[in-house]
Amino acid sequence: MKILMFYHGGSNNRGCEAIVRSGAALIKNQIPNATIDLASWKPETDAHIPLVDTIYCDKPKKIKKYSIEWLNCIIQFKLFKNENYAFRVIHSDIIKLIPNYDIFLSIGGDNYCYGEQPGIYEIDRCVKKAGKKLVLWGASLGDEDLSDAKLEDLKLFDLILARESLTYEILRKHGLINVKLCADGAFTMEKEVLPLPVGWQVGNTLGFNFSPLVWNKNKESKQAAIKLVQHIIENSTMTIAFTPHVIEEGNDDYACLQDFYNQFKTTGRVLLLPNNLNAIQYKGYISKMRFFIGARTHATIAAYSTLIPTMVLGYSVKSKGIAIDIFSEEKLVLSLNEISDSKKLIEKFQEMVIEEENIIQILANNIPRIKNESQKAAIYLSQM
Repeated sequence: MKILMFYHGGSNNRGCEAIVRSGAALIKNQIPNATIDLASWKPETDAHIPLVDTIYCDKPKKIKKYSIEWLNCIIQFKLFKNENYAFRVIHSDIIKLIPNYDIFLSIGGDNYCYGEQPGIYEIDRCVKKAGKKLVLWGASLGDEDLSDAKLEDLKLFDLILARESLTYEILRKHGLINVKLCADGAFTMEKEVLPLPVGWQVGNTLGFNFSPLVWNKNKESKQAAIKLVQHIIENSTMTIAFTPHVIEEGNDDYACLQDFYNQFKTTGRVLLLPNNLNAIQYKGYISKMRFFIGARTHATIAAYSTLIPTMVLGYSVKSKGIAIDIFSEEKLVLSLNEISDSKKLIEKFQEMVIEEENIIQILANNIPRIKNESQKAAIYLSQM
């Protein structure tokens, strides 16, 4: 069985790396003879990932003005109002691979949360026209993300693997019968424990992650988060480890967290983890923390899966659904609007501290079940 993972933006986003790492491991454990290749926008960032056999560059192409392709695109659009030819040119790197594979795993489940994706829709149509199997791996969608065009695309899939129950229920409500419920594979991802940095308090270090993505959506959230850090410094003995998880130009947690670190470094109670660690190394550090506060979903999954009490900043449907599947409620998950309220942040932090032992016990009871749910994705794939 030859499988191609596609629509992967690269591993500078450690969450994307976690999806590839864990997905390849789960599939090869279930289907040992599977060949798993990866099409990536930034293949140089993925070379360190094990169990992936071949990595291809799949960067969307620019159509050169006045080229034959450009003229054909103009003709198709002017005469037929059809942009599909243009999308086939833009995504020709992935489309030319279609004859070589049996199953295509669209692993960017988040891609469907960001408006219309006509380029993805055309790739999917080409896959199905060639008679290949098409799978959406680790999907997350809310009602607000769905449109008629997107639903038509989703109906093309042979299998949609929803990574939490909210997405599963939403897709079933909209009439999709090709949906199975599992959990994010990153719950099963291994960790690598590195030496702890100077200033780390064993058993008393809190991890803190903040993202430009959240900040750009709520401009007052960063100042509220700074007030939360100030509260933790003044009202506890904990060290705070600022923890980046996406390091991309224009969307760089590390650059954002440097502002936090510089503001509090004179206290001697903060440290900034480096920006060159891979997903399993960040998970290793997170696993040694007492608490974790994070905006990036896969950073919070790294915490949950290692039994660390966790507070989520600026939820999406995926973070709401994941919390409900673990706790049967949106436990310590704050909405995008709520995270600009410093009093609300402090209140939720205090709740986490007060309920620390109870939260750890709930995680200890439920994370094994969640990991079993993660493994179902590969089982459903093998059955298909």
